[in-house]
Amino acid sequence: MTERESRVSPGRDKKTPLYLHEERGPLGDGAETAVLVGVGLAGDSVRSVERSLDELAELARTAGARVVGRFRQRRTRIEGSTYIGKGKVQALAAALAESDARLVLFDNNLAPAQGRNLEKALRTKVIDRSELILHIFAIHARTETAKLQVELAQLEYTLPRLRRLWDHLSRLGGGIGTRGPGETQLEVDRRRVRERIDFLKKSLKKLAASRDVQRKGRRACATAALVGYTNAGKSTLLNLLSGANVKAEDELFSTLDTTSRVVELGRDYPVVLSDTVGFIRKLPHALVASFRATLAEVVEADLLVHVVDASNEDAEGQILTVHEVLEELGASDKPTVLVLNKIDRVRDPLVVNHLTRRFGPAVVASARTGRGADEIRAEIREALVAMRREVALDIPAAESAEVARVYREGEVIERRFEGDRVLLRVRLPIPSLERCRRKGFVAASSR
Repeated sequence: MTERESRVSPGRDKKTPLYLHEERGPLGDGAETAVLVGVGLAGDSVRSVERSLDELAELARTAGARVVGRFRQRRTRIEGSTYIGKGKVQALAAALAESDARLVLFDNNLAPAQGRNLEKALRTKVIDRSELILHIFAIHARTETAKLQVELAQLEYTLPRLRRLWDHLSRLGGGIGTRGPGETQLEVDRRRVRERIDFLKKSLKKLAASRDVQRKGRRACATAALVGYTNAGKSTLLNLLSGANVKAEDELFSTLDTTSRVVELGRDYPVVLSDTVGFIRKLPHALVASFRATLAEVVEADLLVHVVDASNEDAEGQILTVHEVLEELGASDKPTVLVLNKIDRVRDPLVVNHLTRRFGPAVVASARTGRGADEIRAEIREALVAMRREVALDIPAAESAEVARVYREGEVIERRFEGDRVLLRVRLPIPSLERCRRKGFVAASSR
């Protein structure tokens, strides 16, 4: 029975997850060797296919597999039954027979039937890019929220791939809790998966509501979210700016849960900076959907800090991938500070010039060495100051110092007096607005 076949057990209790999260899964035992397969279609350059395979190799390494070979093919269209051509399937089968490879990793996403046909023809386990990413997320999931989100994405990926897994599946099931004597075991499996998916969605909805409460509790100051391609150095940058000690490792998707820390941008000018899960090209849509609760920090943030690994030869492509995911989340129009990180590893200074010409002004930094930290704080502060919101304030006349501060930090549109109260309509930077809100100066009409 293959790994794909072993995922759903018909006899498992409903309270037990149908997809188990293990620290050392089938790819992480350190002994599995893999062959990579990449297909270049119309519009794909040879270089882009090779870069994508390099990234797939890094994903395989993160999962615990050792890459022993690569296969490439250019096609004008994909083969409906096996994705790659018949001749390439035969060549791949011959190569696998002569090697110790136990796994074939496709850089492209396979349809359920294509995966089954390839496993039958190659007589070995076949996994596509999405399934590999899901496996890595399962390895790195630590908190309850992350585990639920990953399991939901895995089950939604698995559901259309369920098929007859055991010899007894042709038998009919009946009794209490079944649809009747006409329900096959495969239909039971599908129903249980759907039930588990519904349960996970409800659980995540409750956790999302709890996160909303926590997020509102942090609105004493402005908020910013670190976004970027996976392994761009976001966690290291958070540690540099906040003095925290968040886990930061040189591997893909080391951060799945949002971590927030207060960063001082100057006197009385704090910002809550949140580290979020990294993006990657061809990110499974099910994963983006299930992680929306976590990525809500991105959607709700006042400002985005886009961290880029400037030393990566495909930095431009990674920036575009991040833009695509942000657009999918509905956060592409947010004010953004661009940070070109890992500058200490950049050998050609023209790279920085090219990226700034293409994507606009950026802060050059190295989270590892500390270079650019002050410049990043200054850029975040300047961006937040520029983001002014109109609000009505009701301040006691005795609080003359607060009134003077509002005049100093904001733009007063209208002023009038009512008894011992000063009523102002002003445009304030977000941090100033939140300070006034915290002190109860925001009029009821503006709440």
